[in-house]
Amino acid sequence: MDEQPEAVPQPGGGLDRRAELSEFLRTRRARLKPEDVGLPDFGRHRRVPGLRREELAQLAGVSVAYYTRLEQGNGRNVSAEVLDSIARALRLTDAEHAHLTHLAKPKHKKKQAARSQQARASLRQLLDQMDGVPAYIGGRRTEILAWNRMAAAVFGDWAELPAAERNWARMVFLRPEYRELFVDWEQKAIDIVCVLRMDAGCYPDDPRLSALVGELSVKSEDFRRLWATHDVKEKSHGVKRLRHPLVGELSLNFEGFRLADDGEQSMVVYHAEPGSPSAEALRLLASWGADATRAGAGSQAPSV
Repeated sequence: MDEQPEAVPQPGGGLDRRAELSEFLRTRRARLKPEDVGLPDFGRHRRVPGLRREELAQLAGVSVAYYTRLEQGNGRNVSAEVLDSIARALRLTDAEHAHLTHLAKPKHKKKQAARSQQARASLRQLLDQMDGVPAYIGGRRTEILAWNRMAAAVFGDWAELPAAERNWARMVFLRPEYRELFVDWEQKAIDIVCVLRMDAGCYPDDPRLSALVGELSVKSEDFRRLWATHDVKEKSHGVKRLRHPLVGELSLNFEGFRLADDGEQSMVVYHAEPGSPSAEALRLLASWGADATRAGAGSQAPSV
């Protein structure tokens, strides 16, 4: 019988790193089938989804006992070479490999986790000068640290929210207007949970992250469902389709740029294809100025 540590908050207010490591490895193993990795499938008597521990240990070139200890959350003294072998056997992505390393061989980041996040004044000035495109600075725990007028016109007037509520996870999972705003709400929700999982691997002792996860787990069934997948990924560019109450549907490309002097913060910029209906819609929002900012993600169009 598989022995799994229970995933509970730690006395110091952080997440249970051993449980995180255990569940991450178990869920990655469960998604692989023997035929995926070139093993014979004698499936009649398989009692667990995916690969057995014995099969994974064989693929990684480690003993079953060693791998079992690791999957039970005991990552002490595990070498980088062994983690590399296990990552290859599990066919982890680069982001998943990094997450596994953070969980198994954590670096002590309590001081960084406790440090308050602020966007530099020069970055705020830069955002203000990016007048034609929505842009914002994001930090750990999906917090929104600074934004420009166009971001408020598209996503809502975040200045009206308490600082603690300027958080993508809270807005997407707890505010109904954001379910309406994102055409593919499920994918947006998945992306957010994947980012929080990455943060949990880097900062398992962060009490504010643990509190956020606990709050969302209590208040949102969708969050509980997605958090249980233990999926992680980084998404620095793509396309978002929005259903804006003032200008209708928008299709916006986005690019995320990590700050060179603070890898925990990113600038995210949205733009539309030149000459497209979405580009015209952004132009209209810019021309409406304060009316569009007040409306944001949720009201009637201003009279024109």
